[in-house]
Amino acid sequence: MRSLLSPLAQIFDGVGIAFDALKANRVRALLTIMGVALGVFVVVAMSSVVQGINESFRRDVEAAGPTSFFVYRRPIGGFNVCDGTDETCPERRNPGITLDEVAALDRLPTIRAVTAHIGSGASFRYKDRLIPRTGLEIYSPNWTEVDGGDIYPGRSFTEAENAAGARVALVNDKMAEILFAGSDPLGKVFLIDGVQFTVIGFYHYTASPMGTPTSAGGGDSPKAIVPFESAKRSLNIWLKGNNLIVKPRTGVSVEEAVDDVTATLRARRGLHPGQPNNFDIVTQDRLWAIYNKLFGTFFVVGLALSSVGLLVGGVGVVAIMMISVTERTREIGVRKALGATRWTILWQFLVEAVTLTGVGASIGLVLGILVAIGVRTAWPSIPATTSWSTVAASLTMSAFTGIVFGMLPAIRAARLDPVVALRYE
Repeated sequence: MRSLLSPLAQIFDGVGIAFDALKANRVRALLTIMGVALGVFVVVAMSSVVQGINESFRRDVEAAGPTSFFVYRRPIGGFNVCDGTDETCPERRNPGITLDEVAALDRLPTIRAVTAHIGSGASFRYKDRLIPRTGLEIYSPNWTEVDGGDIYPGRSFTEAENAAGARVALVNDKMAEILFAGSDPLGKVFLIDGVQFTVIGFYHYTASPMGTPTSAGGGDSPKAIVPFESAKRSLNIWLKGNNLIVKPRTGVSVEEAVDDVTATLRARRGLHPGQPNNFDIVTQDRLWAIYNKLFGTFFVVGLALSSVGLLVGGVGVVAIMMISVTERTREIGVRKALGATRWTILWQFLVEAVTLTGVGASIGLVLGILVAIGVRTAWPSIPATTSWSTVAASLTMSAFTGIVFGMLPAIRAARLDPVVALRYE
């Protein structure tokens, strides 16, 4: 029984002594705690937010349909250097996607629907309430086939309204809350960049591909949705920003649909076999690859910052533990004279080091969880959560830091000659 209790007692003794060291060396202890807390905070916060974004992105891509893909005027994603010249970014000369091309793609036997889209921005005013600048989504009438969400009360715009350039619009929850003070927006006339539009539908966001054309409802920011022709005739929009969401027919593979779309666009644009495409087609697999590349870079930066924090904390551990060894040299000599082994002394000081880093890790962990809760509250479409694996990894990382950086002072304490230590003043 004694052999079982002894290590446990040593742990509690080490923890108590570590807290005494915190009180005696507040500045150095604070440096240690802040460094470790920063490192753990970065890892926990980034892991929680990225996990939430991953889940949101997965749901959103699924909302467009598993086989839907996107057509852009120029390549998206990547980290290519472009200074605005034709030499570094020749794709800037690519022609915009026209409505005639949209109609041609929509006639393909392998394609179920082609939705034109332009993501823009505008000012919105209703009576004395103003939103200086926020999202304006411009769609062809079949946009509801490729976007996840509900319209109630009200409806979407029709083919006839689009063809006539009718000034009608849908607003999302956030727009209604801010511009219409939460009242029923149906039938109300408001201004988009000074032009009158009538609200015909109330759009409730459920999911839409983040960073892709189907970002109609955008649950976390106020947005309005207007017909393509209406925006073209009444608003100052950049038509070259037109991009497409393409949904293949049931039973048609993505590869087959992409081949048909590619061949049709190349033929209409008169591209010879040796010429590259002057447009870009992005499938969901490629979208995931771009997404992972982008967030992978952010995560590497986060880990680098975390490493710096842990390094600062580790240096603090070495400093404070070295001081502790010096101050307790005589105590170490007494313990050795009473029979304490080198392993006992080593274990005690490692427990103290891990306790110091553990305090910092706990603070960083709490702050990271609070960030996840804040993100989830502010942006409900991003379900940021802190997993148990992240908690375990953070605590393990802090313990590892304590062991690695506390090893040198612990070894120094364990190697002290008891006779010399007893004579130390």
